[in-house]
Amino acid sequence: MPLKEIIERIEFLRTEINRHNYNYYVASAPTISDFEFDKLLEELITLETEYPQFADSNSPTMRVGGEITKEFRQVRHKYSMLSLGNTYSPEELTDFDQRVQKLLGEPYEYICELKYDGVAIGLTYINGVLTQAVTRGDGESGDDVTNNVRTIHSVPLKLKGTDFPAEFEIRGEIMLPRKSFNRLNDERIELGYEPFANPRNAASGSLKMQDSAEVAKRRLDCFLYFILGEGLPYLNHFENLKKAREWGFNIPNYMVKSQDINGVLDFISAWNIDRKELPFDIDGVVIKVNSIEQQQKLGFTAKSPRWAIAYKFNPERALTRLLSVAFQVGRTGAVTPVANLDPVQLAGTVVKRASLHNADIIRELDVRIGDMIYVEKGGEIIPKIVGREISQRPENAIEFVFITVCPECNTPLVRTEGEAANYCPNENGCPPQIKGRLEHFISRKAMDINSLGEGKIEILYNNHLVNDLADLYDLTYDKLLGIEKVLASAEGKEKRISLREKSVRNILDGLAASKGAPFEKVLYALGIRYVGETVAKKLARHFQQIEKLETASFDELITVPEIGDKIAGSIIKYFLDEKNILIVKRLKEHSLQFSADYQVNTEDNKLNGASFVVTGVFAEFSRDELKAEIEKYGGRNVSSVSSKTNFIIAGDGMGPSKRKKAEELGITILTEEEFIQMIIRS
Repeated sequence: MPLKEIIERIEFLRTEINRHNYNYYVASAPTISDFEFDKLLEELITLETEYPQFADSNSPTMRVGGEITKEFRQVRHKYSMLSLGNTYSPEELTDFDQRVQKLLGEPYEYICELKYDGVAIGLTYINGVLTQAVTRGDGESGDDVTNNVRTIHSVPLKLKGTDFPAEFEIRGEIMLPRKSFNRLNDERIELGYEPFANPRNAASGSLKMQDSAEVAKRRLDCFLYFILGEGLPYLNHFENLKKAREWGFNIPNYMVKSQDINGVLDFISAWNIDRKELPFDIDGVVIKVNSIEQQQKLGFTAKSPRWAIAYKFNPERALTRLLSVAFQVGRTGAVTPVANLDPVQLAGTVVKRASLHNADIIRELDVRIGDMIYVEKGGEIIPKIVGREISQRPENAIEFVFITVCPECNTPLVRTEGEAANYCPNENGCPPQIKGRLEHFISRKAMDINSLGEGKIEILYNNHLVNDLADLYDLTYDKLLGIEKVLASAEGKEKRISLREKSVRNILDGLAASKGAPFEKVLYALGIRYVGETVAKKLARHFQQIEKLETASFDELITVPEIGDKIAGSIIKYFLDEKNILIVKRLKEHSLQFSADYQVNTEDNKLNGASFVVTGVFAEFSRDELKAEIEKYGGRNVSSVSSKTNFIIAGDGMGPSKRKKAEELGITILTEEEFIQMIIRS
């Protein structure tokens, strides 16, 4: 293809991908399928890789991140980023309105917007291109988080149209939608990490991560709501925001004009109820004078503008007594304390229990048995203890002491350095761990045996029919028919339920159907600690056979993308246990899928199996992109320098210890450009 056509194709693809990104992430009206979008993106990545001279930092391929930031540069705001004054009181809103009325002495109108519960951000655009993203910080200076913000699909890297000011700043809030938050917490729990307390904390932590490729995986969103600069198209806030939407910005529709304070109060009243239906968190409503001229006339106090105020919803919390603390054991052995409460009404439900997370949080809250404690619903769903009323502490309040042995099997608990949870190490003898692994195995994302749900695992376990995963496939019609579960009724009488013929047939059919589950799902279903759904997929596609995974060394494991030391160590530990080896052997005998022929898409074998260590920060590629290129051309990625390493690709900031070791071992050190030439010439 002639160079002119290549340039035109690259520009066409960038324009198309940006258009589809806007349709999907901002307009919520996609016009092509995910498959078609991925093909466009894949073609652009290929062209930009083959022709790095046409790279553009604002290309949509940069959304994947990859920049490593050791520390965030402090940037002084061109316009001070002040906080809004806030109130929880309708009466104080009326006082605010009277002050505006007195200071202006002329007609005015308000714009009411939702107050998004996220992290404030200021985005600077020069000639329609995103040049800088800065957090609020102290209001005068903030952190430059541009690389991370570039990964957010609802933030345009280049604007649509031509009628925007040459330079301006637009401000908004970076948030984690509840769907993304729940997915992120599910993954963290699956890997044995402490879940985030709420979407705002998760968004804040994500925005300050050092690796922008990791930020890209978090699926952050950004709502924008205020423009500053010279030469803005309109003299009022509302019309400027509508215009900004035409430029490609994600301007929310949740805003209205109001001619007086009564309209403001109606808007607040409506959203205090309807906020529960939103897919993201808000904590109030922001009220702004619409006219920019009137805003300037009203001016600022030392801390906040006089022309705007935030009305904050009262958090739904209740005060009740902590009666006791119970301890739950999960399938990984993690022991979680759960507070038993004097029943209290909260957010439309009666709350009897609340999470206490771990020993560190309990110690920080200084919660004692008998205390009057405050309970809130985190994200409107999970009750949690947020504090205690020290003035109501009874004299006989018992200081909390975390248990030292498992409440289920009496095994001494352990705590791994760097982790918050206490664990029961008795994997094969602790009932909730055994039942938890069985329930995980049959779950929808694993083997998807829904006929074994609704408490049937507990019936099978209590009747001594299953004690490990392979036992499920030893079940027969005769073993299952008529087995019973005893339930206690409200009157204290025993009630017995038993498996009938239809249930038995459904269970056996479900088990038979599960034998067709692909290798990656079977691997996930095994319940190896830290091996979540995504990790299982990567391992299955890399090793393709369970035998290769069973015998893989630590170095071999960490060459797989996203497999770190902790995951690799857990896999090795799992396959060192003879009980696990036997379970896998029995599952194989029952014809479960423990291999797959995943086609590896390699261009050719130019690198002929050579092993590479990628280290430092690069100009043309991210580290993940370099690793992908190595695999694409038949090379192998390794994480540590050893005598078996063939090459090191060194970017800025390569550690002196790695360089010294490479020189001692005689390993060739390549620059980024030398590696590119190696691929081109090979």
